[in-house]
Amino acid sequence: MFKELGPGFRLTLAMTILTGLLYPAVMTGLAELIFPKQANGSLVSVKGNIVGSSLIGQSFAKPEYFHPRPSAAGSGYDATASGGSNLGPTSAKLLHGTTKTDDKGKEVVDFDGLYDRVVHYCVDNDIPYTSSIPLDHFKDSHGDLDDVKLIKAFNDPNAPLIFTPKSPIPADSVTASASGLDPHISPANAEIQLARVAKARGVAPDQVKPLISQTTDRPDLSFLGEPRVNVLLLNVALDQRFPHSK
Repeated sequence: MFKELGPGFRLTLAMTILTGLLYPAVMTGLAELIFPKQANGSLVSVKGNIVGSSLIGQSFAKPEYFHPRPSAAGSGYDATASGGSNLGPTSAKLLHGTTKTDDKGKEVVDFDGLYDRVVHYCVDNDIPYTSSIPLDHFKDSHGDLDDVKLIKAFNDPNAPLIFTPKSPIPADSVTASASGLDPHISPANAEIQLARVAKARGVAPDQVKPLISQTTDRPDLSFLGEPRVNVLLLNVALDQRFPHSK
């Protein structure tokens, strides 16, 4: 029996060393030599501090920044929980959103829904719209939109809130990617946000617009995919070119 086990053991040991140690070491070395930036995560540094990766989306919510597409990764932009909502296009939850009661008995947002995102995108970027109920009815004491009230209005079985933008908005502005970590937005999405960002930074839109072109990735091999704007690189360029005074 030991005579038969010997060759199997030696083969296993040899393959473990070859495929488990030597091959990964050679590939890692070649990657570091040929593609050092990509091999180390395509990290982006500002003044010696790492601010993120150009391959992974992250949250930007302030008006002086371009906003990324929504994320369904974990609680949002969680690189350890990449994934989409897995909700179909006719899902009431996807469209209208849902609420839940938290540990303190307070009603909070469970899933915001596409309609709620459309409202915020239009309001944030001054896109004209029509609403069956004035949005002032859904504001809190601070004058901010209350998402719980909006979602409940969209889910009202008797008289649901009907909110319609007067001009088309890009799909990526209100839908998450399959990974939830897409670092890009469409050029059309960036163009719509341009006026808001420029106003918040106190500069003219024409001064900011070239930065969009500079951070736009072209289709791979000139024909695979669509042009796309890297949000992190764009916002880093914004801070460097037009520092925001707080």
